[in-house]
Amino acid sequence: MASRLNPYLSFDGDARQAMEFYKEVFGGALTLNTYGDFGQPDAPEADRIMHGMLETPGGFTLMGADAPPGMEYTPGNNFSVSLSGDDETELRGYWEKLSAGGSVSVPMEKQMWGDVFGMCTDRFGVPWMVDIEEPRG
Repeated sequence: MASRLNPYLSFDGDARQAMEFYKEVFGGALTLNTYGDFGQPDAPEADRIMHGMLETPGGFTLMGADAPPGMEYTPGNNFSVSLSGDDETELRGYWEKLSAGGSVSVPMEKQMWGDVFGMCTDRFGVPWMVDIEEPRG
């Protein structure tokens, strides 16, 4: 397998709901493993997600987990997940689902560089950038 770069998202107890939401948005195969699955069946966090991975038909890979016990969860603004390409229908569909119930910081509209672009934060607090590339000529 070749090396790959993908986002890994941290959550504070709602990783299962978030990863299932992203599966609804993108489709694909979702694998969720709990702390209980990895040898801690009696721990208070046994049902929390230790590792989740979504692999989509479009080739996206998204990983996520609940913050490990004893590790402070601090939602931040030090990352975004970027979706880009030239399939306007597909990307607008993702935009509609991701922004529903969240907040839009940059409306999806044509930008000075020529692409249609928007930024939103979904209902789980994850920031997204969606860029629909315009043909360059």
